[in-house]
Amino acid sequence: MLLQRNKLGSVRPPKRCRSDMDTTSTSDIVIINGNSHPDLANMVAERMGLKNGGCSVFHKSNRETIVEISDSVRGKDIYIIQTGTKDANNNIMELLIMAYACKTSSARSIVGVIPYLPYSKQCKMRKRGCIVSKLLAKMMCTSGLTHIITMDLHQKEIQGFFDIPVDNLRASPFLLQYIQESIPDYRNSVIVARNPGVAKKANSYAERLRLGLAVIHGEQKEAESDEVDGRYSPPPTSAYSNLLGNSVEMCLPTTPRNSTPQHAPSSSRTRTTSVSVGVPEHPIKVKPPLTIVGDVSGKIAIMVDDLIDDVQAFVAAAEMLKDNGACKVYVLATHGLLSSDAPRQLEESLIDEIVVTNTIPHEIQKLQCHKIKTIDISILIAEAIRRIHNKESMSYLFRNVTLED
Repeated sequence: MLLQRNKLGSVRPPKRCRSDMDTTSTSDIVIINGNSHPDLANMVAERMGLKNGGCSVFHKSNRETIVEISDSVRGKDIYIIQTGTKDANNNIMELLIMAYACKTSSARSIVGVIPYLPYSKQCKMRKRGCIVSKLLAKMMCTSGLTHIITMDLHQKEIQGFFDIPVDNLRASPFLLQYIQESIPDYRNSVIVARNPGVAKKANSYAERLRLGLAVIHGEQKEAESDEVDGRYSPPPTSAYSNLLGNSVEMCLPTTPRNSTPQHAPSSSRTRTTSVSVGVPEHPIKVKPPLTIVGDVSGKIAIMVDDLIDDVQAFVAAAEMLKDNGACKVYVLATHGLLSSDAPRQLEESLIDEIVVTNTIPHEIQKLQCHKIKTIDISILIAEAIRRIHNKESMSYLFRNVTLED
């Protein structure tokens, strides 16, 4: 130890440097959770050396949610760990009630740790509906949450729906590490995007692993982005008459109302209406046959995505990859919702292995499908909580994260 002399000439030892764990005050941190994923909450609390706070969430006979917090939360920082599952509506109500209970109990801050944000796929306007994820964001802000920690949002723009800070963590480092350490001969692999919409994410994986990229073009079923909007009801002819005068009569067909030409389709009425106002009709999308852009012959195909729920598209893509010479097919995703009979379909498919993180509990699904492997991301959530509580920068957790990730 290097000794130093003070002004009086006496020798004194240097000051002891305090590590990050020494500066972490855990006396005013309270971690509570609902019924969605208690195992994840316990793992996070254990990694931080804390005890899971006393919070009981149960449902009455009329299905109302009751929240009871046994420990004092006054003046403390509360971290509510509640993820989305197949019971999304109950998960949301439990989170909102827990947040509001902490708010009315004078908690200093309330951070919602939501590894998988429910309704994140409903982030666009469809037909005469609404943007549900924006509604959910407003509800969370009103309930008393002051911060959100989530992981791999379906669309990064969802962060703009919130009036509070949102940290969108990435699970890709864990998945990339799994590829390098657990897939034999991964250098002979190719990253596959099961549709062009996932091409950016797949390209990010391919560049980091120095591997090739393949994209599956064409869908066996209609994609969500191609659903017909539905708001095409034509206005009455009288409205055109007021707008265009007598010229509308020249544009409309001369066929009597009760007679239909043999060569005219039954749906010609809507097309004629659109031509009458001079607005060209948007052509209908025609999906091409399922094709692969890229070489997968003799290689290990690794499909990447953010969510696995409806697995029919993955199963069809795996069949096509095997038909084109792929020796093995892996599927990697952050969230494994695996609804309905997805485990059975995966077990019977040509997919060799499905790798997901534990943002969503899927222990029952693993009993039904032995191909499912789980990666623990509790250490990432624990580090995020520690940094937020100590008011440290979060940039360390976003190292080398680009706009495409």
